Amino acid sequence: MIELRFHEELYDGFAIDEAVKTYAAYATAELSRDGGAYIVKVTAKPEATSEGIDERVLSAELANYALGLTIERARAGGAA
Repeated sequence: MIELRFHEELYDGFAIDEAVKTYAAYATAELSRDGGAYIVKVTAKPEATSEGIDERVLSAELANYALGLTIERARAGGAA
């Protein structure tokens, strides 16, 4: 399990939720909030790891996707 922390002033909560949904085929995610941060606990599914998908890489990809969606929403005027 890898814990990702996204500062709420920098990341859009909707974008984080969408990133989690996008990677749901490869990982389970537990979402929560703590002191101004969105927290996502990512665990690669056994099927994903058996296909050679590394949990660290998967977590980094999810975080990058959340960042990209946050930027898109900010440019469109829909940021948090």
